This record gives sequence, C-alpha cells and structure tokens, in this order.
Amino acid sequence: MPASTSARLFTRRLLLPLACLAWTAGAAQAQSNPVTVWQSAPQNVINLSAEASREVPQDLLSITLAATREGAEAATVQGQLRQALDAALAEARKSARAGQVDVRTGAFQVTPRYAARAGAAPAIAGWQGRAELVLEGSDIATITQLAGRLGGSGGLAVTRVAFGLSREVREKTEAEVAAQAIDRFKARAAAHAQQFGFASYSLREVSVNAGESGSPMPAPMFRAAAAPMAMAEQAQPVEPGRTTVTVSVSGSIQLSPR
Repeated sequence: MPASTSARLFTRRLLLPLACLAWTAGAAQAQSNPVTVWQSAPQNVINLSAEASREVPQDLLSITLAATREGAEAATVQGQLRQALDAALAEARKSARAGQVDVRTGAFQVTPRYAARAGAAPAIAGWQGRAELVLEGSDIATITQLAGRLGGSGGLAVTRVAFGLSREVREKTEAEVAAQAIDRFKARAAAHAQQFGFASYSLREVSVNAGESGSPMPAPMFRAAAAPMAMAEQAQPVEPGRTTVTVSVSGSIQLSPR
C-alpha cells in the first residue's frame, strides 16, 4: 500500500474520535448552560385604582384613669398602688357589661426618683409609681359617670379620652363602602377598555384595603385633690366626634378585543 494512502487512512481514523469528543463536549456545555428563553412583557395591561369613603359618628369611648403614688420605699409605693387599683376595680366592676362597659387594667410601673449630689453620682431619693385603669365600651353615659366617680372619691385622674368605632359598626361600614369602591373600580376598568378601543377586560390582580381616620380628643384633668366630694357625682365631660371609613381598590386589568 502506498505511503500516501496509509497517511490518509490514519488521518480519517484520528478525525473520527476527535469529532466524537467535540460533540460530547458541546453537549455537556449545552446542559450546563441552558438556553434562556426570553418572554415578552404582557401586552394591553393597565393599572388603575378607585376609592370610596363614608363619614360615620364614633360610638366607642375609651377613658384611661391613673393613680400615682410616691414614697421612700418601692414596696410601699407598689402596695399603695395595688390598694388604689383594687378599690377602683371593685367599683368599676359593678357597672361592667360586656361590649357596653368593659373594664381592664393598663400600665403598672414603679420607678426610682433620683436626687443630685455634689461631687457624686445622683442617688435614689425615693420611688414613684403609676397604675392605670381603662374603661371602654359603647355605653357612653355609664362610662362617663363611672369615670367621674373614680376620678373624684376614687382618687384617680383621667389621663386620656379617645373615641373610635365599635367592631360591629366598623365591619358593617367597611362592607358597604367596599362595595361602592369595587363598583367604581369596575366602572373605571370598563370605561378604560372602551376608550382604548377594546371590547372587554379581565382582572389580573386586585387588592382591597380599608382604614379609618380619627384622632383621640384631649383629656381634661380632674382636680380631685381640691374638691374630691364635689367631683364625685359629676360625669366626665365628653363629646363624640365623627370618623371617616375609607376603602381603596387597586390592581391591574388585561384588555381584550372580545
């Protein structure tokens, strides 16, 4: 066999394994680096929102009363606060009715009172404490009268007065306002679809959020120390306000030609 023929056969036999190796390497690289398929952004999608609100009278009253004591010993102050709080609770529970007049305790704390010393760090000069009682509910007349008794002969001071909505009124109002907001969202969506030249639309995503706006009224302070018996029969003066319940609907719609 001529030398040139042998060389050509050797070259073919060498190229075949090299080609197989090249294909194997290419397949492995393709598996480790998959081809990314780019998807186009959704077309004919618009975002919009709608809102509805209603102003309603506040029907839930919350009054916070507090007893304060001072003394040389922390245990003594704590005992005095417990005694005052127990007496106030006993009186308040006589008028308690679930949902109408609810009674609960609030913050209870005893902290040191420091005095400055010349050339030395401040030292504890005594202790002061505070215990809270909270009256809340929908029976505003009973709550204000009870707060008057506790703030007079009970020796507690009114520290906060706040109005709000009861759960029943808030849920009922939110449901009615939400229906209005959703109707407005649907009407706006249909109008946009028509204005853009489409026959209909479908919802892609939507969220419904509700809230209310209202602020607590400032709390007038009883002058129980000046005339405790005169204040004993006076009700805490309050005047409920109004709050606005708002529901917003926002989302995106897909416009459709049919």
